Amino acid sequence: MKKKPVVFSLIKEQSTFMTAIMSVLTFLSVLTLGIALMIGTGAVRMNSQWDLYATIQTTDANDAPKIREILNKNKNIIKSSSEISNEQMTDLMSPWISGGSALQKYLPKMWEVKFATRQDLQSVQTQITPYAKFLTHKNALRDPIRAGWYLIAICTLVLAVALGSITVCVSYIAHNTAMLHKRELEILNQIGASDTFVAGQMQIIVARICTRATLYGFITALPFLFLILSASHSARVGLMAMIDLNVFGWILLLLLPVAITIFATHITKHTTKKILQNS
Repeated sequence: MKKKPVVFSLIKEQSTFMTAIMSVLTFLSVLTLGIALMIGTGAVRMNSQWDLYATIQTTDANDAPKIREILNKNKNIIKSSSEISNEQMTDLMSPWISGGSALQKYLPKMWEVKFATRQDLQSVQTQITPYAKFLTHKNALRDPIRAGWYLIAICTLVLAVALGSITVCVSYIAHNTAMLHKRELEILNQIGASDTFVAGQMQIIVARICTRATLYGFITALPFLFLILSASHSARVGLMAMIDLNVFGWILLLLLPVAITIFATHITKHTTKKILQNS
């Protein structure tokens, strides 16, 4: 007569602990991955948006006509060009400089220009550089974009720590469970049960707990992600205004809890087999 398979169960304290810790770690994983994806999207969008823009500035009034002549000569490769008026420049510099009419003679002349291609930008830059400062918006925004990549690296590190913690917790619980059921393991060995069968029983238990825990963690992380997106949409300038989550990002976030569950069951199988082979 074929014996029914023995299904292990975690004691209540172990089950509660594992559910809680896996929920917290899933929450951290989803949140950090979501933030990393949002900042990455923002950095790419910010970089591409300002890649064709440049600011031209000169403090020598005699060079202004030369700059206008160069810009007019290259109209066919310039999408848009606007000269900042003295009134606008006064408003821009008023928080730092005051002086009324005496200030007018010291105000720089500035143009905001958008080019058709990067090659066009470089061509005009070569022509204007002898007469004025030519600052591409991409270079001007290099520091905030670099800061965005640093934040992505930090989020990736936090995600790696969370996954490492999952490995430790699952291994610890699998080890303790095997020790608690040592007598049952000995009986199973005597009746010819394979290590794969025993590990499979443990995997079923862990998979059930992880499925429930990762769902809790994912649902808890969603309001925080929506809050960050809402705050970014209300921002008008800077990297914060560019961050977003596209369809690919949401798919990755949805797959993360599934990946964590599969990862945890794999660790359980590996740990259980190792214990059985050493017992």
